[in-house]
Formats: sequence, structure tokens, C-alpha cells
Amino acid sequence: MNMPLRSILSLIIFLLTSSCGYMQPTSFSYLALGDSYTIGESVPLQKNFPYQTVALLKKKGIAVAEPSIIAKTGWTTDELQEALAQTRLAVPFDFVTLLIGVNNQYRGRNTDEYAQQFEQLLQQAIDYAGGKTNRVIVLSIPDWGVTPFAAGRDRTKIAAEINAFNSINQQISNRYKVHYINITPLTREAQTYKGLVAKDGLHPSGKDYARWAAKVALVMQEELKK
Repeated sequence: MNMPLRSILSLIIFLLTSSCGYMQPTSFSYLALGDSYTIGESVPLQKNFPYQTVALLKKKGIAVAEPSIIAKTGWTTDELQEALAQTRLAVPFDFVTLLIGVNNQYRGRNTDEYAQQFEQLLQQAIDYAGGKTNRVIVLSIPDWGVTPFAAGRDRTKIAAEINAFNSINQQISNRYKVHYINITPLTREAQTYKGLVAKDGLHPSGKDYARWAAKVALVMQEELKK
């Protein structure tokens, strides 16, 4: 017996809508730009803050891909720029984080140079996020002066210089209306709680990165709700 046209159309619609239920959910993309604090020097890959951020989002039922990371221990702002100039990215990304500048401070580079190059990097980060400033997150520079590595150095001077660099990146971030997360106070707690420092005596431990990740994941969750 021939099936009426209306029944055939209804069957097709049913099959199409039913199949949608088996489709993979949209997976959000995340690009992390920076230096050793982004790759998580001296901790397992899964313990750096980008990977812990993704893990937290997944626990909330948010489908997000593994983070794309462009970072290397020792990079300054200009070295990150050089790396990005040689890298082809599948843009846009749903979220981009930027944490850079500690090596500018460590090498004694001046703040004017940092301000110019950081602003250029932030502009790139916004471009990578498809021009959406609300999808870009800047993290402040940690204070390595409280770590065992800094023993015998002028910790007060290091803190003052870190503050100066952070004042610059925060002002520029505010001007571009991107998210800014001040993690520096958290890193300074390592002065009394050694569990926040990795085995190398310089970089943050997975415990400290977990605290950064919680703040980053919260921003991302709030943006996804919008």
C-alpha cells in the first residue's frame, strides 16, 4: 500500500529531528598565549591552568576542546609575537587567554617597550577571538620573588617591578574592555605556603594553577550563559 505524501514527509522530519539527538554537541575552542606560566613548567601537562580550566568546564557539562597553547618558558612579549607571526591558527577561537611579561621584568626590559608590545599582543588576541573582547581574558603576572628561587635577591624590588608591569597590562586591558584576572595576590601566598610552588622552586604548582583555572572557568561560564 502506498504511503500518503504527508506521512512520508512526517517520517522524514521525525528521522531528521531524532538523529539530531545523537549529534556531537558544539565544542568550544580555547587558545592560551603566554610563557612558562601558561605551559605549566615543572608540572604535568594536565595540571597547567589551561588544561585545568577545560577540565572544570567539562565537569559542568560544557563541551570544550582541549586547549591550543602557544607558549614557551622564557618568552618575552616580542618573542611571543615572533612565534605568532610564524604560526597559522584556525581562527576564530571561542576564548583566548593572555599571560605574558614576567621575562620582560626578569631581563630588565623597560616598561615602555612592554606597554607597546603587550597592547599589540592583546589586539592579536582579540582578533583571534573574532573581535569579541568579552571572550578575551588577561591574567596578571605572578610574583616569582616570593619563591625559593629568589632567595638572596631583592624581593621588595621584584614585587615593585611586577606591580609596575601589572599596572600597565591592567590599564591596557581595561581600555580594550577585556576580562582581567588578578592572580598575583594568590601567587604571593607561596611565601608562606610552599605547596603552591612546583618542585623546581620557581614556578607555581598544580594547586596554584587550579585556583587560576577556577577563576578563568568562571568567566568563561558566565560568557557562555550570555
